[in-house]
Amino acid sequence: MSTAGKVIKCKAAVAWEPCKPLTIEEIEVAPPKAHEVRVKIISSGICGSDNSALNGIIATKFPVILGHEAIGVVESIGQGVTIVKPGESEVMCCTEDNMCMWQSNNIIRFGFSALSGVMADGTTRFTCKGKPIYHYASTSTFTEYTVLSDICIAKVNCHAPVEVCLIGCGFATGYGGAVNTAKVTKGSTCAVFGLGGVGFSAIAGCKDAGASRIIGVGTHKDKYPKAMQLGATECINPKDYNKPVHEVICEMTNGGVDFAIECAGRIDTMMTALQSTYLSNGVAVILGVASPADTLNLSPGLLLTGRSLKGSIFGGYKGVNDIPKLVEQYMNKKINLDHLISKKLKLDQINEAFELIRNGSGIRSIMIY
Repeated sequence: MSTAGKVIKCKAAVAWEPCKPLTIEEIEVAPPKAHEVRVKIISSGICGSDNSALNGIIATKFPVILGHEAIGVVESIGQGVTIVKPGESEVMCCTEDNMCMWQSNNIIRFGFSALSGVMADGTTRFTCKGKPIYHYASTSTFTEYTVLSDICIAKVNCHAPVEVCLIGCGFATGYGGAVNTAKVTKGSTCAVFGLGGVGFSAIAGCKDAGASRIIGVGTHKDKYPKAMQLGATECINPKDYNKPVHEVICEMTNGGVDFAIECAGRIDTMMTALQSTYLSNGVAVILGVASPADTLNLSPGLLLTGRSLKGSIFGGYKGVNDIPKLVEQYMNKKINLDHLISKKLKLDQINEAFELIRNGSGIRSIMIY
C-alpha cells in the first residue's frame, strides 16, 4: 500500500535537550511539500559535528533529530520535484548547492548556519508526543524516514552499498579539503591535524595528490598504524613535546610544511596549523567546525609573509554533480571508505556511537536501519 501523501510513523533518535543521551521514539513524519522529498533512510554515519551540535558547540534548536550524512531511497516527492523519483537511491548532503549561481562556490544556505530548524515554509515535518521536532543541517538522518529539500539530494547508483553514506560528509570534507581546497601538489610536505574520519580522509587525499611527506598529528596513538596505512609517513603526539607542536613540525621540515589541514575543530589547533606552514607560501586549510562564539586572534605578520589561510565546507565539492562521481569511484575501487568505519550499529545503539566519538576510540560508526 502506498504511503505517498500520508503521515508515516517510524522510529527516530530524538535529542530532547543539549548534552543528554538521545532517546528512541516513535515519531510522525509528514508528507513532503513543494520541492521536498521524503526518504527512507538505509544507513547514516555519525559525525563529530553531530556531537558538537548535541553539546551546544554548534547552535541548534531542541528537540531535534540530528544526522547529516546518509543514503536512502525516495519514498515520495512533493510538487515541483524533478531530479528524483520514488524508488531511486540517493545520498544527502548538508550543503544546499544545486541551484548555486556561482560555479566556484558550493553553498547557498549551509545547513549549519540555517539555525531555524524548520523547512522553507517555517514548519517542521516531524512531531513526537504532540510536539514539533526540529530539523538539523537541512537533513536530519537519525530517523527511519526524513523530509528534506530537493536541493539537498544527489542521485546515485541504485546499487551503492551502505558505506557510501560517509561520502555525504566525512570523506568528502577531508579528501576534498586536500585535493580541492588546499590543492596539494606532487612532492609537497603536508601536516594533518586530527586523526578522525575527516583527518584520515585528508591524509588519503594528500597521498593521492602526490605529497612526498605527510605528518599526522593526534593524541590517540592507537590510530597511528591506520594513518600510516593510508599514507602518513609519520605521526606525532603534541603531548610528547615540551614545546609547541608547530615548532616541532617546523624543525622537522626545515621551516614548515607546504600544506596544513586542520580537522579537529579547535581554535588552538587552527592556529597551530597555520603556524606550521612555511612562511613564504604555506597554505593552511580549516575543515573543523568550531563554536560561532570562537574567534581566531592572529598576527597579520603570519599572513603578510606569504602564508594563506583557507576554509572549506564539504571539501569544495558540489553535491548534485560530485557525490555521484565519488560514489562511482568508490564502487570502482578508486577510493576507499573502509578506513572510516569503526562499527556498524543499529539505530537503538546510537548513544554507543556517540560515546566512541567522545572518547576518541572511534572514527565513524554507521547506523544500519
